[in-house]
Order: sequence, then C-alpha cells, then structure tokens
Amino acid sequence: MNEVRIDKWMWATRIFKTRTVAAEACKKGRVAIGGVSVKPSRMIRAGETLQIRKPPVTFSFKVLALTEKRMGAKLVPEYVENVTPPEQYELLEMNRISGFVDRAHGLGRPTKKERRDLEQFMDDTDTFDPSGFELDTEEF
Repeated sequence: MNEVRIDKWMWATRIFKTRTVAAEACKKGRVAIGGVSVKPSRMIRAGETLQIRKPPVTFSFKVLALTEKRMGAKLVPEYVENVTPPEQYELLEMNRISGFVDRAHGLGRPTKKERRDLEQFMDDTDTFDPSGFELDTEEF
C-alpha cells in the first residue's frame, strides 16, 4: 500500500471521529499539505506532514505509515507523529483559561450574578405603582 486517501487515513488514525467529519474538514480548507489545502480524495504517502486547523490551533502531524482501517488508540503512534509546535499548545492553553472570563458582556448565557440582577430588576418593575404620582395639570 503506497497511497491512501487522506480522509480515510485521518479517520483511521483517530485525528477525526468520523470519516465524514474528516472529509468536511478537507472541503472547508482546514487540512493542508505544504501550505496547500487538499481535497478528501487526495492520496498521501508516508513521510508527508499535514497541517490540520482546529481553531484556534493548527496541529501538525507527520505520516509514519499508511492504513485504511481504524485502530485502537494504543496503535496510533506507529502511524502518526505529532509535530505540532509548542506555541500552538500555549495558544490552546491561553484560550482555555480565558474562555469565559473574556466573554463579551451580553453574549452567551448570563452568569449567576447577571441572572439575579435581571430577576431583581424585573421584580422591581412589576411592583411599580404609577398611582402614587400626581401630575401638575396647570402647565399643560
């Protein structure tokens, strides 16, 4: 076996959970070889290096051997070598840490404090009684 379809290989080596997801990543331009986006039908050979974008990180994998059959996780290191630069993992860690802290105000689900403040505000407006105010009709 000299060549294998890239979508089959990525699925077999557990880079993607399903072959369909692997093919969609290729179609969306998230898989590249040598900086060039590839189609799911692209044939790969041992020794090539793949760049796979899973935002915000771009992973790099070196093809050590070819396979079309999905394997157990313990066998994966025989077929693929992770050559992702450490900066990418630092970027991933920074993104994970800052996840909800840097959330733009008003986006996503409210925090517990925001929900309580909103409920208190809504309760205050429900108890508003306009009959307590008198208008000075002489000015009109």
